[in-house]
Amino acid sequence: MFLKNCWYVAALNHELIDGRLLGRTLLGERVLLFRGESGTVFALNDRCPHRGALLSRGRLEGDGVRCMYHGIKYDGSGKCVQIPGQDMIPPKLRVPGYPVVERSPFVWVWMGEAAQADPALIVDLPYLHDPQWKGIPAYLHYDANYLLIVDNLSDFSHLAFVHTQTLGGSEEYAFVTKPTVIERQERGFRVERWHLDSDPPPFHQKVIRDKTAKVDRRNIATMLVPGIFTMETLFAPAGQGAQAGNVAAAKEYRNCQFMTPETERTTHFFWSYLNNFEGEDTTISRSLLGSLIEGFMEDKAIIERQQRTLEEDPGFQMLAILADAPLAHFRRVLGKLIDAEQAGAPSQSSGTRPTTATG
Repeated sequence: MFLKNCWYVAALNHELIDGRLLGRTLLGERVLLFRGESGTVFALNDRCPHRGALLSRGRLEGDGVRCMYHGIKYDGSGKCVQIPGQDMIPPKLRVPGYPVVERSPFVWVWMGEAAQADPALIVDLPYLHDPQWKGIPAYLHYDANYLLIVDNLSDFSHLAFVHTQTLGGSEEYAFVTKPTVIERQERGFRVERWHLDSDPPPFHQKVIRDKTAKVDRRNIATMLVPGIFTMETLFAPAGQGAQAGNVAAAKEYRNCQFMTPETERTTHFFWSYLNNFEGEDTTISRSLLGSLIEGFMEDKAIIERQQRTLEEDPGFQMLAILADAPLAHFRRVLGKLIDAEQAGAPSQSSGTRPTTATG
């Protein structure tokens, strides 16, 4: 059960270079993504309606694709424009298409009702286009339901135990810090958390000169339907009054992650982790990419095992603790939107423009 009337990240734009025909399953549907010779990105159902051959195994021609089973060609809208040896083209011989928008470095697709696909509803992340912010977008595949990844990102306390030597820094984070803000929103939640007078976590130590100086650390996380996570992280010299607004000499990061269901039990996971202090030194972005992959692989091992555990015992019910309040709210919001969509009611996902929290 997926929410379809909303935008999902379908690909990184560099996956569509050199005329590549990218076949990718999204929300249980096979989708073909490609960039035509005009530079426009298209998304079609990845199935030739003639005999069901995969169009992703076809050939790019102009702004269209030719099925390499019987040579039938379709344009970017899915309309059949040529049948070898036949002048008459049956009107029904066309490929369903999907609204698609490229917002570098991501390609977004709308899997629901095309009439509701307003590009203004794509979450606004201005730092992705600000030259001050540098980062390297990336992708992972999870053998787990996307909501288990959402759950993982909805709770800061796991940083202390899963990522002690990578993204977290110490178990102290879970014991001595509590959210200073928990904001339930129409489409998700926002949580703010401070960790004062702490050691820099390993990923941050790798990219700063003074690796032992204490820092005041702030995380502001937002999770939005259908599975869009952003986090603003700030490290300021300890004791200088960052909580009161004195953020001189602070170093900041912007984390954006997108969970797109592949199937009920597998997920496409896209992200970009950006910083505002590297200048032209791309080694910092490369170091951060390596640290994030290391940390995400720690999550991945737990989440994929969690998926298998739930499949082994379908009657198992996960029990909540206080830290689960944001993720419980998110699941309620998402569930109501899915119920409304399947009942044919107007969906909030097509009527409210999402925004992200600011520092």
